[in-house]
Amino acid sequence: MMVCPNCGEENPERASFCLACGSVLRAQDSAEQERRIVSILFCDVAGSTSTAERLDPESVRAVMADYFSAMTSVIERHGGTVEKFIGDAIMAVFGFPRLHEDDALRAVRAAVEMLQALGPLNETLHREREVSIAVRIGVNTGEVVIGDPSARQVLVTGDAVNVAARLEQAAGTGEILIGQTTYGLIRDAVVAEAVEPLALKGKSDPIPAWKVDRISAEGPGLLRRGRSPLVGREREQRLLADTLGRVTREQRCHLFTIFGSAGVGKTRFVNEVIEGASGDSWVLRGSCLSYGEGVAFRPLVEMISDAASITPQDSLDRVTGKIASLVSSIGSEVSITESLTRLFDPAAATGTPEETFWAVRKLFEALARRRPLALFFDDLHWGEPALLDLIDQVAEWSRDVPMLIVCAARPELLERRPGWGGGKLNAVSFQLSALTAEESHLLVDNLAGESGLIDDLRTKLVRVTAGQPLFIEEMVAMVADETNTTKDVRILGARDQLPV
Repeated sequence: MMVCPNCGEENPERASFCLACGSVLRAQDSAEQERRIVSILFCDVAGSTSTAERLDPESVRAVMADYFSAMTSVIERHGGTVEKFIGDAIMAVFGFPRLHEDDALRAVRAAVEMLQALGPLNETLHREREVSIAVRIGVNTGEVVIGDPSARQVLVTGDAVNVAARLEQAAGTGEILIGQTTYGLIRDAVVAEAVEPLALKGKSDPIPAWKVDRISAEGPGLLRRGRSPLVGREREQRLLADTLGRVTREQRCHLFTIFGSAGVGKTRFVNEVIEGASGDSWVLRGSCLSYGEGVAFRPLVEMISDAASITPQDSLDRVTGKIASLVSSIGSEVSITESLTRLFDPAAATGTPEETFWAVRKLFEALARRRPLALFFDDLHWGEPALLDLIDQVAEWSRDVPMLIVCAARPELLERRPGWGGGKLNAVSFQLSALTAEESHLLVDNLAGESGLIDDLRTKLVRVTAGQPLFIEEMVAMVADETNTTKDVRILGARDQLPV
């Protein structure tokens, strides 16, 4: 057995990724280098020379210390690691030491918030020292080598790092430029504009790049390619579909929880089954985040926004009106509307948890009486305690309504809530396992299409991805992106592009 250095989970020897937390399983030899797909962020101060000329060295040092502190705080809040400071520049890594399913999006979210964080920082710097800071940022995703036995710190090297640095240098003041692979992973989650391909130092051909305007509030948190039918999930599909049918027949609320490691395909599985079996059901979705501000009830905000057609551009008064219209036939409309509207207003005085729980349950029950309701809470292992309590209460106390509450979570949810779903007659839980080698081969072939992969490359890809569908999708996509100019995936067998 191989023990994960991140969470301590025991894994089979063939696994390259931890089946519990998704971390790469490194060999015990500390001198061994490691290959990994990560997202690299470079941020540098624009015009720092002129600022330094106007200040004495001690003041410059204080200004840069405040800048480094503010930027580091944003990076770490989004799950990144500051790899090094290079003069006025910051290099950060997303995907090491902890792997997340959405590291590319985390890196770009961090970049956007770093620009936003300059506002209050510059107000303070201008008031105290009459200076301000402007930055430019580059983000790129690709394969790197991590670790250097001769160095005292982690060393991340590779072409992906060089391209990220070049993107930052090519960006204008206050701009974020991202590379092709990063854009391909998050294009449905950002508003970005393609720029002229960049002639970067050290690159023989111009490099495609995109300028990020903002994170799209309507977009998904992670782009799933989804070019293959579900593979190896027949029994699980029947179980979830049968439960949805039972909810409708019995007019009862059921709690259905899918556990699985990072990348095993929980989100794709739930979406496909619900869309295929829901019929006239009303499906509302919400995702939990492990970072950011005001995330406690974010899934509820997403669900209510979908049900009431609330958009990010709506004023608070308009949000109130749409919620009031949605709950108009419930009774106690004013109290319910006030409680739900507070979820959309971070500045509002919060009501008691009991008021919020009651209002949310009444809303969901009212929607379910109109037509069967399926609520999908994704990434519930990141859910705040208050959200977990609310879901538990809705499942326990909703009566005589066809409502299915589907939760997708990593096993660590059970470390926080060992009794999750226990003691309920209307609760089902199961674990979504990694694909077998045969199923992984089938998924690779489905994703590669007619161009196919040569046997050696297919076998290697199946081995390093350890049956995790998300990693298989992204590895195949990476191979395809690398050969986009040739339109022939098969030639990559000799180029050994995959981590060993």
